[in-house]
Amino acid sequence: MINAWEVGTMVAVVAGVVGFFVVLRGSAFPAHAIPNGAFAGAAGANLMGISPLLGLGAFSLLGAVAIGTLGRRTRSDVATALVLVLMLALGAAFLSQSTEYEPQIFSLLFGEILGVSTSQLTPVLIIGAVCILATFAMFRQLMLTCLVPDIAHSKGLRPAVVDLMFLVIVAGATTMTVPVVGALLIFTLMIGPPAAARCLTHRPGVAMALSVAISVSVVWAAIASSFQSNWPVGFFVGVFSAAWYGVARLAHTALRARRTTLATAISYTAAS
Repeated sequence: MINAWEVGTMVAVVAGVVGFFVVLRGSAFPAHAIPNGAFAGAAGANLMGISPLLGLGAFSLLGAVAIGTLGRRTRSDVATALVLVLMLALGAAFLSQSTEYEPQIFSLLFGEILGVSTSQLTPVLIIGAVCILATFAMFRQLMLTCLVPDIAHSKGLRPAVVDLMFLVIVAGATTMTVPVVGALLIFTLMIGPPAAARCLTHRPGVAMALSVAISVSVVWAAIASSFQSNWPVGFFVGVFSAAWYGVARLAHTALRARRTTLATAISYTAAS
């Protein structure tokens, strides 16, 4: 359980930081495709008797580069879908040759956070730290190419290159998280908490901090609820993430309605 708390916190922090830009840049589909396709690398590595982490890293990187490169020449959603389909096909082929078919699918897709060993903590910590440092190093470029692309272009930034570098960061986050929380759950953490944070504030720094805080609270609550109820951690991660977004969306709507009412009242008073 101590290992689960520690690795869950690491994953939540990385998901909160990287996921902020996933939501801001509208990169939800690539963030879904890379981890779901990268499980094929882990399946292939398991079939060859080597570390699944190596397979995950290789396929995550290859998937990110393929999506970024093909996205320059065709529609990005089409390129992402083609890469995802190819990697899923390879994953199905690798798993069909394994004697651990069903357990392997469950582990790679849904994770085994309650079965994390002490030896897994250091690789997760190192890769997670690299992803966070890379995100902060590219903070300005990511913000400019997303919000004010004209200014970014005038400053010599190439959006296609920045997009590719960001996809590589997503690939790194995928490599550290899929063995722990699974391909499906990291997508939930990269989307739910950051989307909720964006509803609560428009300030980038505050939104990123809120994204991390919400992501950590979701993981902690999910582990505690799973321990008490014996239900899967993934179920609670999905439910709590959706609940956070729902509450944040309601708060955003209520605040916007209040501002509109206040502006109307001020205009009416000024006119009178």
